[in-house]
Amino acid sequence: MKNFLVMLAAAIVVALPFIFRKPPPKTAWQPGDPELVIISPHNEAIRQEFGAAFSDWHLARYGKPVKIDWRMIGGTTEIMRYLAAEYTAAGQYFFRAKNLEWPDDAAFRASDDPVEISSRIDLFFGGGTFDHARAARQSLTVCPWKGTAEILAPSTNELAALRALLDDIPRANSGEDWWTDEYFGTVLSAFGICYNPDRLRDLGVESLPQRWDDLADPKLFRFVGLADPTKSGSVAKAFEMMVHEQIHRHLNDNGYAPERILDFEKQIRALPKDAALTGELAAYQAHVEAGWLRGVHLLQRIGANARYFTDSAGKVPIDVASGAAAAGAVIDFFGRFQAQNSVDRNGHSHMAYITPLGGSSISADPVSLLRGAPHRDLAIRFILFVLSDDGQTLWNYRVGEPGGPQKFPLCRLPISRDFYPPSPDAAEHHLHTLDDLTDPNVDPYQLAQRFQYIPRWTASHFGIQRDLIRAMCMDTGEELRSVWGAILAHGGPDKNPDAMRALERMPDAPFPLTWQSAITEYARADRLDTLRHWADFFRASYREAESLVNKK
Repeated sequence: MKNFLVMLAAAIVVALPFIFRKPPPKTAWQPGDPELVIISPHNEAIRQEFGAAFSDWHLARYGKPVKIDWRMIGGTTEIMRYLAAEYTAAGQYFFRAKNLEWPDDAAFRASDDPVEISSRIDLFFGGGTFDHARAARQSLTVCPWKGTAEILAPSTNELAALRALLDDIPRANSGEDWWTDEYFGTVLSAFGICYNPDRLRDLGVESLPQRWDDLADPKLFRFVGLADPTKSGSVAKAFEMMVHEQIHRHLNDNGYAPERILDFEKQIRALPKDAALTGELAAYQAHVEAGWLRGVHLLQRIGANARYFTDSAGKVPIDVASGAAAAGAVIDFFGRFQAQNSVDRNGHSHMAYITPLGGSSISADPVSLLRGAPHRDLAIRFILFVLSDDGQTLWNYRVGEPGGPQKFPLCRLPISRDFYPPSPDAAEHHLHTLDDLTDPNVDPYQLAQRFQYIPRWTASHFGIQRDLIRAMCMDTGEELRSVWGAILAHGGPDKNPDAMRALERMPDAPFPLTWQSAITEYARADRLDTLRHWADFFRASYREAESLVNKK
């Protein structure tokens, strides 16, 4: 009897939570409600805020909440590899079942049916335009308003609303694509420098950073925080901006006004492909290539000052704020977020952020609809939500403001024109935003006019630049910092011209590296073989340069 009572009491204790459990609120997601699958490099704060806000938005308009199944596998580089592998596997299986030969690009592009070819993911959300454009070229993503009538019919109203929102956003601005038929910018990014004024003072740096080449200041040796561009398209874009700025400055130093540059670029675009440049065009192109080399050498010097190359871009501003690093290259929203969070109780800010004037284009982080999306209509609704005011306010409204994030400040720049002057809505938004979006030094539409991005200069070098930084500054980082330290200890670059010439040599194998060969030869070469040759070359050059310093 005693054992029975003990068992009965235990059973009651176990049953009590179920007896008194309240049914879930009707606003909470339950099995059977819509579910959306999104792959994204966005951080947890963005995922949580957009997931909750979209569910509420969908509940209010369609009567059901939505659960988002976030797939996080790393940065955009990892995402692109994953998607390519998934679609290759799906395509091979489908083509084999149909007794068709793989690959058949036309047949692959013709299918947008999740039963045929699909990655089982609906959307690619976040990352830079480089990887979204690459996904579109590889046919991994599709245009929402192109397809069969049966596919488009259920979402016709949403597509009309989406097109109306896009009509108010420039397709491109100052040379950067903000949206196309396959991908849609949702938020804007610039790239700049975060710095710790106290740490800079300790190191004897008299002027606060204003331009990219300030990161090459010898006084910052081993105190510059950098992120690995091979892991993130956004970080790689920041390094591209450094090179691009140097080309602009080299041309300006040699008398090329902006209008003249644009005229020469127009003439070059009008020529047949691979046509030889002559006369003034040839001279102009020679200066572009010299500016590119000047930019590569700047990357090398900044890399020589590096404290580290981290896998996490968010680590750089945190370390700068703490003083573990004195300055670093950073995406604007990481910089602004940490600057706001580094103010102490006395109102003193331990970190600041600046976008170098004329040193960064304004690029977009897009969202793309993936081929064979299992929940196509729901995915289109998500794109519509992100581009509407309900989604755009999340990017920069203060936590707790109506329409703003509930827990995490996102500190990013909305793409919608309504948030910036001269829009009549800008003043109302200004009452709720974290940043003063009316400030010309913050307003991305104003900043975009100060920097003309010319894709021909560096866009085709985007991939090779990642590998070049890896071989030149990361795989050989120990040797680079050793020789740079020796040069600085012996009077600096001007006092060691022979060592600097050895340091700055460009690889001659598997092909002589120039602006032109970086586009043509690199595409034909074996990537891993090229990386091995380059690492060997730079390592030998750095050791030779250090021996020249030590002989003095």
